[in-house]
Amino acid sequence: MASLPGRTAVSVAKELGISAQQNRNWKRQFTRLSDKQFNTLDSVDYSKKESEELRALRRENKRLKDEMEFLKKVSAYFAKQQE
Repeated sequence: MASLPGRTAVSVAKELGISAQQNRNWKRQFTRLSDKQFNTLDSVDYSKKESEELRALRRENKRLKDEMEFLKKVSAYFAKQQE
């Protein structure tokens, strides 16, 4: 947005009703942040890589909890069988 083909950053800023400096600041911020490819998960901004990692960890956590619950039931069953 800082500039468009055939237009200067100053003319774009005037059209938007902002200062040329503000336009440059926005361009700098966009350039810096666009590399992170922000995604929102649980109302928190994470980079794409962090979001994927968080989803994978949550899946693994659920699998481990389910496994633990199953093992508790199996051990209770076998404990009853030995009585």
